[in-house]
Amino acid sequence: MGDTLIDSVDVSVYSVPTDAPEADGTLSWDSTTMILVQARAGGQCGTGWTYGSTACATAVEAMVRAVRNDGRPGAVGYAISAVDIALWDLKARLLGISLPRLLGAVRPEVPVYGSGGFTTYDAYQLSDQLTGWVLGQRIPRVKIKIGQSWGTEAERDLERMVQARDVIGPGTELFVDANGGYGRKQAIRVMAAAADLDVRWFEEPVSSDDLDGLREVRDGVEADVTAGEYGYDLPYFHRMCAAGAVDCLQADVSRCGGITEWLRVAAVAASHGLEISGHCAPHLHAAVATAVPNLRHLEWFHDHVRIESMFFDGVLDPAGGVVRPDPEAPGLGLILRAADAERYRIR
Repeated sequence: MGDTLIDSVDVSVYSVPTDAPEADGTLSWDSTTMILVQARAGGQCGTGWTYGSTACATAVEAMVRAVRNDGRPGAVGYAISAVDIALWDLKARLLGISLPRLLGAVRPEVPVYGSGGFTTYDAYQLSDQLTGWVLGQRIPRVKIKIGQSWGTEAERDLERMVQARDVIGPGTELFVDANGGYGRKQAIRVMAAAADLDVRWFEEPVSSDDLDGLREVRDGVEADVTAGEYGYDLPYFHRMCAAGAVDCLQADVSRCGGITEWLRVAAVAASHGLEISGHCAPHLHAAVATAVPNLRHLEWFHDHVRIESMFFDGVLDPAGGVVRPDPEAPGLGLILRAADAERYRIR
């Protein structure tokens, strides 16, 4: 590869309407914005992306030192992540190898869980989505949103959890995500009321900034407590692990600083005896996840799976609950269908 220099770094922004109104415990939305970065050198193009606001595009050409006074969390962290991923994809393509091979894969396949179950879904929509994962794709673990309206609809949360268990049956793991919508004792009470549903994964029962609260809930429930999707630097993840706040650490490659930092976050988790789970953007996580010994799984998130399938050739098949990145396909193994993406471009 020699002294190959980057020829250009370009950014595009796309807004894709959801296929139905969506909400979690604390937020509602009707579209998802993708910020896509393309880095070019030596006749090759590396691609990375993140999901965030259009402000991310403004920051894309800045990196850590240049944005010191703008703050790392938020749009700046997203931008750094997208560029970092594009550069890793580009490096693998310049070498003519897959990203799993470049990173040193320790596993050929990566477990995934179906994720969606939005609080806006009626009973039919929820049942249809869960059935598609469990029966159609044979994914043995699924997650729904709870904590509706900042925890003020706990009875409906429980009704939906009961419905989910009825649909998926006893052989499928049930995960729930409150998006920080509950108070500490409320979260424990909800899990106590759902004790016979065998919930295995309780994501952000309280705010991820409340490390004492996460630890209190962790000590008070049977389900594994997890958080970390809003982490932007290593000290954040170290504090969460050191506080004993989680049973499994989450990190998002499109937010935390890209592939470079996600690998370091995984090492921080390992140093505390914890596994790591990839948050959303499954086609960004799959390659790097193959290189992590302490991986638990990836989130097969409905919105991002839908967009990535619309925009790229080479997307992965989660049949059986695992994805298998192609060890021979260059880079991330994806090819952008520019014409298909163009209709959604807003910048």
